[in-house]
Amino acid sequence: MAKKRPARFSSGEISILRMLWEQGEAALSEAHRAMESLGHQVGYTTVQTRLERLVQEGAVAKSRSRPAKYSGAVSPEEVSEPLLNLLVERVSGPVPLVAQLLQDASLTREDLRELKRLIGGAEQNLRGKPQKGE
Repeated sequence: MAKKRPARFSSGEISILRMLWEQGEAALSEAHRAMESLGHQVGYTTVQTRLERLVQEGAVAKSRSRPAKYSGAVSPEEVSEPLLNLLVERVSGPVPLVAQLLQDASLTREDLRELKRLIGGAEQNLRGKPQKGE
């Protein structure tokens, strides 16, 4: 049985997971090529070791076919939520974090539309609920 996934992933593990989420699934050689094409200078055996470690931890699924295919067994949300919660906790709440994100020059109009949609949804969820200081 797979181990329960720890709250944090290494940057190398996150890179592999992101590649798998984009690719859907990949054999070891395909995963290595994909990592290189994404600009990650990582050795074949390093990719193999990281994939096998992620399989053991339950974050990646491995098929029984030959060559084996690897795919993400956790969602991006399952990876980002604990990291973001830790960041919010360390930054003194969500407002400074969101303020910093809004200053990011790489934000697109689509990003801003999505942020507005999310804020609108959060406002809907809060309607009728008592708030702090009220």
